Amino acid sequence: MSEKKSAWVLPPISVAAGPLYQQIVDGFKRGISEGRLVEGAALPSFRQLAGDLMVSVITVKRAYEELERDGIILRRQGLGTFVARNGDDRSRQIKAERAEELMRAAVREAREAGLAEKEIADLFHRVNTKEKS
Repeated sequence: MSEKKSAWVLPPISVAAGPLYQQIVDGFKRGISEGRLVEGAALPSFRQLAGDLMVSVITVKRAYEELERDGIILRRQGLGTFVARNGDDRSRQIKAERAEELMRAAVREAREAGLAEKEIADLFHRVNTKEKS
């Protein structure tokens, strides 16, 4: 595999924003799905990323294992860790599945609150419009 360097940097993480490993996973998924990390791009080693983010090597290892299990990255013994072929498609697919899951939960909550279908659609449109701005 040809090693492609990337100038992209993982966004800062915070203890207050949820599990650290999940923030790492989400940051890489976002960078890959947005095209800032491309197929074959080399990722930092466990130790390097742990040092950069000031987290445990175990935290980074857990994040990388989840990304690898999802088919977004691949690890090659002695070579390093890289964005997998079609990692961007896989990342988008996983994010779309998660978005659908969250939307189903939101619709369920809205129905339980007594909102009509049009009210739910209007609510979605209003939230979506606010997110764009």
